[in-house]
Amino acid sequence: MDQAVILVAGKGERLEPFTYTKPKPLIQVLDKPFIYYVLENLRAIGISEVVFVVGYLKDKIIAYVKENFSNKFSSIKFVDQGEPLGTGHALKTVRKHVKSRFLLVYGDIYVEVSALRRILEFSEKYENIIVAVETERPWDYGVLIEEGGLLKGIVEKPEPGTEPSNIINAGVYVLSDDIFNYLDKIGTSPRGEIELTDAITLMSKSEKVGIARIDRNKWLELGKLWDILDINRFFLEKVVSQKIFGVIESNVVIKGPALICEEAHVKSGTYIEGPVFVGKGSEIGPNSYIRPYTVIGEYVKIGASCEIKSSVIMNYTHIPHLSYVGDSVIGEHVNFGAGTITANLRFDDAPVKVVLKGAKVSSGRRKLGAFIGDYVKTGVDVMFMPGVKVGAYSWISPGLVIYDDVPPKTFVKPRERRGYVFESLG
Repeated sequence: MDQAVILVAGKGERLEPFTYTKPKPLIQVLDKPFIYYVLENLRAIGISEVVFVVGYLKDKIIAYVKENFSNKFSSIKFVDQGEPLGTGHALKTVRKHVKSRFLLVYGDIYVEVSALRRILEFSEKYENIIVAVETERPWDYGVLIEEGGLLKGIVEKPEPGTEPSNIINAGVYVLSDDIFNYLDKIGTSPRGEIELTDAITLMSKSEKVGIARIDRNKWLELGKLWDILDINRFFLEKVVSQKIFGVIESNVVIKGPALICEEAHVKSGTYIEGPVFVGKGSEIGPNSYIRPYTVIGEYVKIGASCEIKSSVIMNYTHIPHLSYVGDSVIGEHVNFGAGTITANLRFDDAPVKVVLKGAKVSSGRRKLGAFIGDYVKTGVDVMFMPGVKVGAYSWISPGLVIYDDVPPKTFVKPRERRGYVFESLG
């Protein structure tokens, strides 16, 4: 098998504010887009042909893949889904482009090379397979009904306590072109979409569909905002030593694993605790504190006496002096005013909640900061409460405490200007 189909047409609403300016496969992980790691792993297992189903902000994905992978695959095709009518509909659009058997991967799923090889080995036993992982929260996913290693059904997001198993659909399949016959037979789901899982379930009634289980620790999903932190943490844990290619001034302390790229500049008095990644051309300090599991992208400026903890700072962002960023994701081209703070802990120690697609959702995390979209600007002394999102291109006036999400392209001002009294001193 040498062909893969990758579904990347979705809007990724749960990843706003970052998907306002980019499709979710282009969200930054260390210093590269998420899709980079997906494609490199597919190459490693012998995939030479890739068919993308594109849609939302398709030009950005097409441009990135063409620029970076045109000479790495023998064939790359892009098919526009058009109206987004579900995963089954997305697959139907590539019917004339696929071979008799192919690997299908959702564009927000990452699988380690060793697990991908296991999937291919398993596919020698069954013509069609669905990949599964075990999870402690199966009700958040499509849950598989298994019998003797074969698929017997899929229950989408069951009520907690009613799930038939703890193994879920991992968003990876090996399929024959028979799948299109089953896609032709199913109707639309209650939400008005053509669901691939409905076709897979129908297939399992008349053909053997094998379930290939892979290790949960070798599977990552880019589905919710805090997944950005987890995925970056996963790749940071691959940094096991100090590799320093930039300039390190005197009186800098670096403890633990750190990858500091070329043209980076760490100024005197800075204290770094790994694992940490510092991208090309970035500048840190003087006298800053970079704590474990922090990713600093390319050409980022972290000013004097800043503290960055377990956060992702994307490319070209400026965080000047006396700021604190904890357990947060800060987008590209963001400019913080001095003294900007992201709070990351509730008084009651309860898990931080975040609004996703209009509903407040528990992150399950005791500590979680803010999610700041691309091109946001803040004045001095702005504070963000835990779990707050700020839409791209927004401005925040000085001295404000932001308790609620800010829509994109919004100027947040105080209700009325603070008054002053001037008294003569003589």
